[in-house]
Amino acid sequence: MIKRQAAERPAIRDSGMGYTKSILGIPVASLSWDEALLSLTQLVRDRQFTKITFLNAHNANIACADDGFAAALGDFLVLPDGIGVDIAAKLLYGEKFPANLNGTDLVPGLLKAIKEPLTVGLLGATRENAEGAGKRLRELAPQHKIVVVHDGFFSTAEEPQIIERLAELRPDILLVAMGVPRQELWIAGNLDQRHCTLPFAVGALLDFLSGSVPRAPLWVRKSRLEWVFRFVIEPGRLWRRYVVGNPLFLWRVMRQKLTGKEILAGASR
Repeated sequence: MIKRQAAERPAIRDSGMGYTKSILGIPVASLSWDEALLSLTQLVRDRQFTKITFLNAHNANIACADDGFAAALGDFLVLPDGIGVDIAAKLLYGEKFPANLNGTDLVPGLLKAIKEPLTVGLLGATRENAEGAGKRLRELAPQHKIVVVHDGFFSTAEEPQIIERLAELRPDILLVAMGVPRQELWIAGNLDQRHCTLPFAVGALLDFLSGSVPRAPLWVRKSRLEWVFRFVIEPGRLWRRYVVGNPLFLWRVMRQKLTGKEILAGASR
């Protein structure tokens, strides 16, 4: 089990890719949009295997209840996603993150920014949505080769074949869309530099790209209220995440601030 660590105030640490802010014990990279694009592009060019995921209030809550997930995140480059972690950073550090680096915007932005041809693998979602996402990415970034590796509904017996295909394809970027925490745990347990360079845990990205799940209008996203739009669209699936989860996340952050202790995810419920 990950133990508590005490500190007079949350520490800002140098991660090698800029500084990180610890949110409930999870180091989250503090990068501007341009810094993130430049850093990720360099990782691809250097073929430096790096696991990447995104932290929002929901993921942080899961990490607080799942020791295995919390431990796995320690080996990922974690990027800030959404208004919840911005509120947490403001409470703990006096300033929010420089940019909202959610995967739904960052991944297409990265693919458009990289001009040299890459191989991009898609793994997860339904087959229909993965194919639809692949079609959309070819429109957005036609310089890249987009390959649907498999949908996300495979059995344990099928995993060796999928991993073998990844080793043959060795995509520069692999988008893994299986939901939290399965996608992060699958990346951590199965992938290394033999299979790809940058595996991204991207949640519902392929569903958004395919058009099967609508995104909020731009003005809603700019107002940082996309979570409200998603809740209205899918209340039955998301009510617990937002109605229960958001206040719980903020309570955990306030506990961290008021106690002066950096409560690591997975250490305390």
